[in-house]
Amino acid sequence: MDSSYVTALAALAGSMIGGLTTLAASWLGKRVEFSAEQLAHGLNRREELYKDFIEEASKWFTHAYEHDDPKVSNLVGIYALVSQMRVLSSTRVVDSAERVVRAIIQTYRAPNRGFADVEELLDNQALNPLRDFSSACRDELLGLGRAGPVRT
Repeated sequence: MDSSYVTALAALAGSMIGGLTTLAASWLGKRVEFSAEQLAHGLNRREELYKDFIEEASKWFTHAYEHDDPKVSNLVGIYALVSQMRVLSSTRVVDSAERVVRAIIQTYRAPNRGFADVEELLDNQALNPLRDFSSACRDELLGLGRAGPVRT
């Protein structure tokens, strides 16, 4: 075989290997980038869902604390948020959310309370149903990679 053929084949093989290496590196980089974007999107979606649930639950818990006229239609939105959590969230978060809804219903059944009872609400774990829920959400988000402030 002529040495010029060997040189040409070696140059062609080197170019192919270099091109394939560049292609593989680019593909791998894009794949990692896509995975990171998917994770960030999923975390943002959960954060937004948890925020919406806390706002909705706070609104109806406050209403239940001061009133005894529950309407099932008022709780439809909060049940929809719990159903969305069943798709995205851990069992601990969903169970905590369901306990919040039950606490709202029980609060409607209890006697109305006024501003003088607010301190009891803040101090008593049983009367603050969102505390366990928010802790479960924070633990889940931190476990999935969302860095954030952690209270100790």
